[in-house]
Amino acid sequence: MILRAGKERTGQWTDMSKVLIIEDDEILNAGLCFHLQRKDIEVEPAYTLTEAEEYLKGHEPDLILLDVNLPDGNGFEFARKVLTKQSAAFVFLTAHNLDDDVIQGLQLGADDYITKPFSIRVLVEKIQTILRRCTKAEETSRVYTCKNLEVDFEKRTVSRDGQILTLTPTEFSLLELFCRNPNRILSKEILLEKIWDDRGNYVNDHALTLNISRLRGKLEDGENSYIKTVYGMGYEWMGGCR
Repeated sequence: MILRAGKERTGQWTDMSKVLIIEDDEILNAGLCFHLQRKDIEVEPAYTLTEAEEYLKGHEPDLILLDVNLPDGNGFEFARKVLTKQSAAFVFLTAHNLDDDVIQGLQLGADDYITKPFSIRVLVEKIQTILRRCTKAEETSRVYTCKNLEVDFEKRTVSRDGQILTLTPTEFSLLELFCRNPNRILSKEILLEKIWDDRGNYVNDHALTLNISRLRGKLEDGENSYIKTVYGMGYEWMGGCR
């Protein structure tokens, strides 16, 4: 079953969708993680509700895959608690298909059950469908602000303190990639692959460094900086888009 909170998501973008799997069966949990990671989905395994609560203190996954019956609590109650603070979608796994459970799930806003045993391939496809739907809903608003910047990803424009900046296509592509991955170190290899290699073009490290330097010069001023060099590792966007 899928649950959604009434509040809107923050609008922060990451390159990979994040899924929290709460399942005490270690073999099943590992299998789900493996198949979702093959679809380029970032996965965090948890085997108890206590572990999940600790993870959620510092993270906001896009979707939570949750067993109804866990050693330290009930999945329904956990969902109620989480949905007061976060807007993650929920998919419940259950070994029961009882009317009372279905009704309780519907009262929480559930769409359906996934009853054990199930096909992992079908479950992965359902999760991908849910994540695409969540992404589409988030992208209805395409204007993001980062400190004194305003970035319109649909029109591919950026302004600083209300003044439109002139960026090359490569510079804007870099900006978009950084904004989609706030507070995450992006290596030169990742940047080269995402910006150029998928187009069949080869650009060396020197060209990347020059483009980032020019982008810094256009975005930053004496009070606001955005792109941090993490020596030996890559670059980190410090803007915190919203």
